[in-house]
Amino acid sequence: MRKKLFYPLLLGFIIIQFMRPERNEGIGSKNDDIQFAFQVNQSVHSILKRSCYDCHSDHTSYPWYANVQPAGWWIQHHIEEGKSHLNFSTFKTYTPAEMDHKLEEIKEVIEENEMPLKSYRLLHSKASLSENEKQALLSWVTESRKRLNLSHHFNSEYKEDEQEY
Repeated sequence: MRKKLFYPLLLGFIIIQFMRPERNEGIGSKNDDIQFAFQVNQSVHSILKRSCYDCHSDHTSYPWYANVQPAGWWIQHHIEEGKSHLNFSTFKTYTPAEMDHKLEEIKEVIEENEMPLKSYRLLHSKASLSENEKQALLSWVTESRKRLNLSHHFNSEYKEDEQEY
């Protein structure tokens, strides 16, 4: 009875190994990355790359188990979902209002310890954020939002002034 169940399951497992999801390995322009939209110091950029980019950019570093299905499908689903909310690789293509909203969301998920996801931290302990790293990110977000809003406000006033002439 066990053999009747084991062999079909084994065959199914072998067959699904050939059904691999597409890899998330850099499809966008590198010039659209967040570091080209805002000043991102090396320390903050390093934290973002280590703790966020695997799911929120076009550049995922895959662990070995991503080659084993169905784990690969599960990982790819997380990446697609993460990028649908925020993609650091295309951040420069967002409108100023979208950028501001994304930065606000980054602040919220850090303050509420929602990111990186607990399931991700369990398998990637280096992705966990220390209190100092959280503070560095929060300070950077606050400064970036200020610069963005000042820049957007200045540009809006400049365009309005141009239209008067």
